[in-house]
Amino acid sequence: MANIDFVIFADRWLVGEHTFRPPWYHKNIMSEFMGILYGVYDAKEEGFSPGGMSLHNMYFPHGPDHDAWMKATTSELKPEKLSDTMSFMFETRYPLIPTAYAGSIPALQDDYPSVWHSLEKHFDA
Repeated sequence: MANIDFVIFADRWLVGEHTFRPPWYHKNIMSEFMGILYGVYDAKEEGFSPGGMSLHNMYFPHGPDHDAWMKATTSELKPEKLSDTMSFMFETRYPLIPTAYAGSIPALQDDYPSVWHSLEKHFDA
C-alpha cells in the first residue's frame, strides 16, 4: 500500500476492446479524493462538474454511476478519444477526515449516493 499516489486523468484514448472501460463499482483499502478541473469525467458524466470533488474513504463503495455503466456496457467497443478533460485523484492508505466546514457548505451534494441506487446486481454465483 502506498502512503500517497497522485493521478491525472487527461486527454486519452480508450482502446480496450471487448472489455468494460470505466473503473467498475468497487471498494478498496485506499481512500480516494478526486476532483475535476475541466471537461467531463467518463465514469460520472452528470453531476460531477468542473470544480467538483469527491471523497471515498477506505472500504466505501464507489464507481461509475448507472448511466456510465449503461453506456459502457451497451456501446460498441471501439477506440474512442476523450478530449478536453482534466481530472485528478489523490489516493492514500490513510482515512481522510473532512472538516466541519466542508460538511456544512451549501455546495455539498446531499444526494450524492443516489447515483448508485439504480444499479442492479449482474453477478450470478
